[in-house]
Amino acid sequence: MSDRKEFRDLAPPERAHEAIASLDLDPDPETVPLDDAQGRVLAERLDAALDVPGFDRASMDGYAVRARDTFGADEADPVVLDLVGAVHAGEKPDAAVGEGEAVEISTGAVMPDGADAVVMVERTDEVADDGPGVAVRTALAPGDNVMLAGADVAAGERALGPGTRLTAREIGLLSALGVDEVPVRGRPRVGIISTGDELVRPGGDLDSAAGEIYDVNSYTVAAAVEEAGGVPELYPHAGDDYEEMERILLEAAGECDLVLSSGSTSASAVDVIYRVVEEGGELLLHGVAVKPGKPMLVGRLNESAYVGLPGYPVSALTIFRTFVAPAVREAAGLPEPRTATVAAEMAVEERYGEGRTRLMPTGLVEDATGTTLAYPVDKGSGATTSLVEADGVVEVPADTAYLAEGESVDVQLFSPDVRPPTVFGVGEDDPALSRLLDRLDRPRYLAVGSRQGLRRLRDGVPDFAVVTGERTEDVDATELASYRREWGLVVPSGNPEGVDGLADLVDRDLRFVNRGTDSGLRTTLGNALADLADDRDVSRHDLVESIAGFELAAKAHESPARKVAAGEADAGLGLRATAEKLGLGFVSLGEEEVRVLGNDARLEKAGVRALREALDSALVGVLDGLTGVRQ
Repeated sequence: MSDRKEFRDLAPPERAHEAIASLDLDPDPETVPLDDAQGRVLAERLDAALDVPGFDRASMDGYAVRARDTFGADEADPVVLDLVGAVHAGEKPDAAVGEGEAVEISTGAVMPDGADAVVMVERTDEVADDGPGVAVRTALAPGDNVMLAGADVAAGERALGPGTRLTAREIGLLSALGVDEVPVRGRPRVGIISTGDELVRPGGDLDSAAGEIYDVNSYTVAAAVEEAGGVPELYPHAGDDYEEMERILLEAAGECDLVLSSGSTSASAVDVIYRVVEEGGELLLHGVAVKPGKPMLVGRLNESAYVGLPGYPVSALTIFRTFVAPAVREAAGLPEPRTATVAAEMAVEERYGEGRTRLMPTGLVEDATGTTLAYPVDKGSGATTSLVEADGVVEVPADTAYLAEGESVDVQLFSPDVRPPTVFGVGEDDPALSRLLDRLDRPRYLAVGSRQGLRRLRDGVPDFAVVTGERTEDVDATELASYRREWGLVVPSGNPEGVDGLADLVDRDLRFVNRGTDSGLRTTLGNALADLADDRDVSRHDLVESIAGFELAAKAHESPARKVAAGEADAGLGLRATAEKLGLGFVSLGEEEVRVLGNDARLEKAGVRALREALDSALVGVLDGLTGVRQ
């Protein structure tokens, strides 16, 4: 019998929030230099130690006078005062103002003794009858155009209170008070550990044949920790060895307020991290009734808080943002971002019936009227691309059977800076399209293939679809542009096997790599095989069965070619442009038309209009730079 640790009773999401709230993540306060205080949160009240300003000063250019000397002055009957000096900002006055006298003064300058008002220069004229003087054409009251000492902040006054987040304006006030060091709330130090023997840090040598993958979670979670106000500390990734995992976890627990691990939390024989927590601290929770993210741990390691995240990147990020980020923000003294949730309407119906809360990865798109629509982005928890294709999550209660099209939902954004794309497209993976999209502002394009692109266009979710090799009569769409691309077999440089056409794939023992079933290019290949079958008076199925690797499907338009370049195949389905780019040989099998189809309901959307303008003005230039592509 295998040594398998089964999940305990799955806790409801509320219990997970309570367990994390019971952990102590609060770091000690610290003192930082003022120039490092931006964005930090005050740990205690700061009182002004001096008046701001510390002197009576002029609030505009003009003349410092005694207000009573200007009584009755107006445009018709000005009062003439003797000019006895001048004072500028940053200078100590060397003259006093007596009866019938004035001193020229600059904005911000110290008021000279005897003066209690400033007449703006625009209401005066210089005179020189019996020596320098100034004619004042308005009457003043004491205090006019003067900022008294302490008028901004008075010594002893409460300047800023604890919990204040320091932005540019607070930094300015502290500067005026002469504060050079600020007591702030500490930011929780968060140790981040990814587990699994298969992980390699980005930049390291990757052996894909041995099942190695790059470590996504360490950097993804670290960025999310920093966004939440924490200080991420990356530790070496732990393999599946118990003693090594225990060593790294306990080291992090001794140095950090919170330890986050990802992976090794599910109920398999190699997932032993729960035992490390049980033996080195206290396991509060093992398993939460949410999707994604069921394998979640909460506990304590020595004096530190501990949370175990799932291993899949989308699940790890979703669980962190939903359960852990609020606790990190609270420990750092930061509020929940006000713009972290947006209201939207479901773009399509989504059915669900698994009996546990679902945190549904969701993308956003706007229709022609500016209404925000939400659509599911669910390629499986292991799909890293969902990290950038989804804008947030919609929490679907456990007892919800489905979300109806048009139903109102709240989307919890992955970041308050998230905005819907200006234009959203789906469909065929194509090098010309990739270049064209570079000319647009914030587009989003999902290369799901022509078949999926048409299906989604029928559902009304995207703004446009790019298709080839597929019929489109039942789609409410307008063709925005079209062009042709040369397709065929990509072979090694020099074509060492002497491949001449499809017949070679059928009749010879050659290793072939195809595109996925949703690819329009694969449909084009299927049509060509059907023609060959008719010529030979056999079934298309018989031909397909004789091609070694026909069902070996690769995702992107370059993927089969890269298999060929790596020596893993003798031929791959692809484009001349791809073969040219990778320095490979090419056997042409013809051309296919690529069409850009606009959603009829979105043709007046600003992003679609920008797409149409780019297609009209830039398409020719884009195609000129690619071999085997033409209008």
